[in-house]
Amino acid sequence: MKRIPRLPLVALALAALALHATMAEAQQGAPFTIAETGQQFARLQDAVNAIGDGAGTVRIAPGRYAECAVQGAGDVAYLAQVPGQAVFDGATCEGKGTLVLRGRSARVEGLVFTGIKVPDFNGAGIRLEHGNLAVSQAWFRDSQQGILAGEDTAATITVDKSTFTRLGTCEGPGGCAHSIYIGNYGALTVTRSRFEAGRGGHYVKSRAARIGLFGNSFDDSAGRATNYMIDLPGGASGQISDNWFVQGANKENYSAFIAVAAEGAQHSSAGLVVQANDARFAPGVSRESTFVAVWGGDTVQIGANRLAAGLKRTDRR
Repeated sequence: MKRIPRLPLVALALAALALHATMAEAQQGAPFTIAETGQQFARLQDAVNAIGDGAGTVRIAPGRYAECAVQGAGDVAYLAQVPGQAVFDGATCEGKGTLVLRGRSARVEGLVFTGIKVPDFNGAGIRLEHGNLAVSQAWFRDSQQGILAGEDTAATITVDKSTFTRLGTCEGPGGCAHSIYIGNYGALTVTRSRFEAGRGGHYVKSRAARIGLFGNSFDDSAGRATNYMIDLPGGASGQISDNWFVQGANKENYSAFIAVAAEGAQHSSAGLVVQANDARFAPGVSRESTFVAVWGGDTVQIGANRLAAGLKRTDRR
């Protein structure tokens, strides 16, 4: 009978040990990895700095981080290796937010932002000052604001499949904070996202010239001292459709679900279409309100919407 050679078995065992050691080292490595180069960093800011004015992807390992970063240039993607398991808890840069973005573009996927608070009551998970932004599968919770953007009329913001929970406040001396507050941007599009249990201000406030809100839910049933679901203070064109709205009992202002041009007609609203939405009051709430309140002379195109009893289709103010 021939003996089975032992050398291949030894080689396989050694290879298995080497693979196990490599995997163990990777698991113990730094949490922020640049996908394109394999560089690892212990600090998020160092990873962003390494990308600089170029383009790169920062992959973020599962964990809870007291980290923040300022992106001053380039195109950077911030991706959770496991969506929902990379949590940024409380840390802010420049007294503004966890991610302070003023590069060419940024992409944020699968991250959780919680406990973001600063002295001026504008603490945000994402503070966008310039450039394009795409957010998906993110969760913003228990903070002063979720996303706060400045002014960049040439840029766009998209938010998809994200959740905004217990955000907003009107405690600050400079006015209210909101779940999403967008300045004079080119366009804002929010799809398949959930807004719930606001703590003051509006759920979406946008001064962008164009707006698109499709397939979102606004559940205000557990809200406290909240205002409008959607506020377009300077007017906007675009479309609001296939959204679900529930207005709760605890309101600072329950006079309207959607407000258009309440602070003046910075943008024309003649091209704004509001249709195929479902709007109602939370169980036990009995009052009158207006679905779409319009200020100024533009005529908003309000199509067929499913409105609860006591909810007026529109009025002009």
